[in-house]
Amino acid sequence: MTDLWTKLKTRSKPIFIYGMGNGAQKLFNILEKYEIPICGVFASDEFVRDKYFNGFKIKSYGDIRRENDDIIVLTAFGTNRREVTDNIKRIAGECELYAPDIPVYGNTLFNTDYYRAHIKDLEFVRNRLNDDYSKNVFDCIVNFKLTGDITYLFNCECDKSEPFENILKLNKDEIFMDLGAYRADTVLEFLKYTGGCKKIYAVEPDGKTFVKLKQKLDCKSDSGDIICINAAAGACEGSSRFEAGSGRSSHLSDKGHQVRMVTVDGILDGQCATYIKFDVEGGERDAIEGARHTIKAYKPRLKIAAYHRTEDLTEIVKQVSEIRDDYKVYMRHHPYIPAWDTDYYFI
Repeated sequence: MTDLWTKLKTRSKPIFIYGMGNGAQKLFNILEKYEIPICGVFASDEFVRDKYFNGFKIKSYGDIRRENDDIIVLTAFGTNRREVTDNIKRIAGECELYAPDIPVYGNTLFNTDYYRAHIKDLEFVRNRLNDDYSKNVFDCIVNFKLTGDITYLFNCECDKSEPFENILKLNKDEIFMDLGAYRADTVLEFLKYTGGCKKIYAVEPDGKTFVKLKQKLDCKSDSGDIICINAAAGACEGSSRFEAGSGRSSHLSDKGHQVRMVTVDGILDGQCATYIKFDVEGGERDAIEGARHTIKAYKPRLKIAAYHRTEDLTEIVKQVSEIRDDYKVYMRHHPYIPAWDTDYYFI
């Protein structure tokens, strides 16, 4: 299958980028590398003012269409907001639109060369998946990554309740570790489906976010024993630098301020966990390594984000399978453009 970048090199239609910011800059850099010309940038109407991005005056989609009969649109941001995804679908119905798969962290692109070089790893992961639903999700995600065609995402998405009801099947006896707890969103989601628990460890490295996490969870003391830990989960204990941002842009980096590093094994100190969520902005494989003893000894259910780095699609399943080969593996994608909110579940 021809990848998006190769396809764009053969097209004569003018190419416009939808969006600004870090994602747009990454996209600009890739298009420049592939020598693919860009004709302009547009944004949603509320963001169109007297602004410029990389030398292009920001216009509205309506302005672009009045000036051009036929165009190619490349989205340059991530969203799960219904009104925004509906707008993207509307634009896709009017012209040729793609959502390029650009990793949140790292520079490895899932292009044709990458696909061919990792075909055996991809086959290994697909064969490890436990149900046809997961295999369809996997196939759609691979095809999306190659083509940028958003219909592949729509063909495999499910509501966030589905894995709770059909895969995780949690109860009030859980010991839950939330790695990347943010503002308690996933802790509250967990409690919604369980009604309570034995214990929760909520781990969040960003100081300002941690304050909000604590505020939300302090009033949940009747739901179980809740321990909030202001640290980053990794492969070993110590310290690292952490670059704070908004939501997904917060991550371990060679910049930023020092944060404490902890491991799942160190926090538990030989005790068990029954369910661990890994969503640590590109540090998932390090955090898995830091949970090696717990996974091997207790086989907790695992939910692991599979979309931050290109390599995560295969390496996460290989890593967990090396620790324990008796997990049943599932894959789910929740509504998001591009393929964010794509997770592996190990049961």
